[in-house]
Amino acid sequence: MTHVTPTQRMPRNASISTQSLSLANSHYENFPVASFFLPRHLREPIALIYSFARQADDFADEGDLSVEQRLALINEFRENLDLIQAYIKPHNAFFNTLGIMIRAKNLPQAPFYDLLNAFSLDLAKTRYANYEELLAYCAQSANPIGKLLLHLYGQAKPENIKLSDCICSALQLINFLQDIADDFKKNAGKQRIYLCQDEMVMFGITEQMIADQVVNADWQQFFCFNLDRASRLLETGKPLGCILKGRIGFEMRMIIAGGERIIMKLGQVNGDVYRHRPRLQALDWLQIFFKALLKG
Repeated sequence: MTHVTPTQRMPRNASISTQSLSLANSHYENFPVASFFLPRHLREPIALIYSFARQADDFADEGDLSVEQRLALINEFRENLDLIQAYIKPHNAFFNTLGIMIRAKNLPQAPFYDLLNAFSLDLAKTRYANYEELLAYCAQSANPIGKLLLHLYGQAKPENIKLSDCICSALQLINFLQDIADDFKKNAGKQRIYLCQDEMVMFGITEQMIADQVVNADWQQFFCFNLDRASRLLETGKPLGCILKGRIGFEMRMIIAGGERIIMKLGQVNGDVYRHRPRLQALDWLQIFFKALLKG
C-alpha cells in the first residue's frame, strides 16, 4: 500500500485551509476539533494545526511503510518547520500556508517540533516503564496542542498552560485505553503498549494477556485503576473551561465533556475494549453540548 497523506486525499482545487477543515470534520475524535462554535478566524488556524498533527501521526501509524520510510516522512515535516523558522518560504503548499499562519498568529514553533519528536519516538519506543515515562510522552504527543490553542486564544498564561496540560494528558491516556487492541497490532513483532510496565507487574498483567485479549478480574482492576487516574487528571484541568470566556470557553468545556463522556463509556465496558471499543455517537454529542452549555 502506498501511503497517502490526508491533504493529498482532498480535492486539488480546494485551499489548504479548506482541506484542513474538511480533515478536522471528517476524522473521528473524542472531542470537537475546530467546531463551528468557534469564530472563523480561529477555526482555520486550529484546523491547520490539527492537519499537521494528524498527517505526522499517520506517518508513524498508517500503511505498510518501513520504519526508515516513516522516519523520512516525519523528518521532511521537520525540515519544512526549519524553513519556516528561518523565514524561508517552503515549497510545500501546506507548509507555506502553515508558516503564514504561524507568523500571523505569533505562535511558538517548539510545540510543533515536540509533536514530531513524539511521533518519531513511536517508531523506536514501544514500552513505558512507569507513569512518569508515560506522562513525559504525553507532554510531547498531546500537551503541545493545548499550548498552541491557548496561544491562539491569547490566554497562554502559565496557570492556564498547567491546566491545559492536565486536560491534554488525560485525553491522551483515555485514548490509550480505547486503543489497547489497535496499538498492540501495530509494528508487528514489537507491538506498542501504552501502559506502565511496573503497574502491569503489580496487577499481575502480562503481555500475553493483552495478546490473547483476556478480560478477567485482574485485568478489570488494572483497567479501572488506569481509568480512575485519567479521570482525576481531567478533573484537575477542568477549571480551564470556566476560566476561558465566551465561545472559546464553551469549546473547551465541550472538549472536557467529551473526555468525561468517553470515560463513562469505558467504565461501562468493564475493561473489555477488545470487543467493545467505545465511540461517541450523536446522542452523546447532544449530551456533551448541554453539559458544556450548563457549565457542568
